[in-house]
Amino acid sequence: MSNNKMKTMTLNLTDVEMDALESLSKSKELSKTALLRQALRLYQLIEIRLAHGEKLYFENNRKKEKAELLLI
Repeated sequence: MSNNKMKTMTLNLTDVEMDALESLSKSKELSKTALLRQALRLYQLIEIRLAHGEKLYFENNRKKEKAELLLI
């Protein structure tokens, strides 16, 4: 991000969303901004891979189960 110009935005969250953000921020030891940036990059990567026909799964090795995650 060294060459990228930073921009500011206002983000309105519900209490539940803010609680989730604060909880994840603490558990990952990241600032809220860093966590949101990481989440945005992850979502972008998922969208790119889905656009190329790939699928996203959660796998439980103990139960030998797979569940496909469908995004709308």
